[in-house]
Amino acid sequence: MPGDDSKTLEQLLDGMLPWSETHRIMASFKDPDRFGKMLAIYQERVPWNERILMPYGENLFIVECADGAQVTKCVCGHDFGDYHENWKLSALIFVRDTADKMDEIYPKMMAADPDWMELREYYCPGCKRQLEVEALPPGYPIQHEFQPDLETFYEQWLGASLRGESRS
Repeated sequence: MPGDDSKTLEQLLDGMLPWSETHRIMASFKDPDRFGKMLAIYQERVPWNERILMPYGENLFIVECADGAQVTKCVCGHDFGDYHENWKLSALIFVRDTADKMDEIYPKMMAADPDWMELREYYCPGCKRQLEVEALPPGYPIQHEFQPDLETFYEQWLGASLRGESRS
């Protein structure tokens, strides 16, 4: 199907397609191998060889290490550990919890009240790239929003085996 070729998918990933083409791709039936094609694009772009199992967020992936461990990894290669654990607990965290800190990023009088909300910015310890921002009440626990069941996803959704050969 047009729109499922690698060049078009790369443009889609990079946000470089016109909205009409993006909408057409979103609204049409998907190539059954779209996930595999997207993984191949991601795999070509990272500087490390471990097999990407799933994109986990912008610049984050769940990967399979040579020893079979499945970890959360930043695009730079920083390993956050077992993907079942909350990667944010190993990230660098900056908390915007005062009016002055909020004013650094919001126009005056447009920021949230720090007595009611704080912004937590999560950064990779390796490359210092911002990976996520949470807006939560002060003192609220760090969120672990997503813990995929990789076995079920691969076997029941993709009809494929999760166990595969790592890229060399």
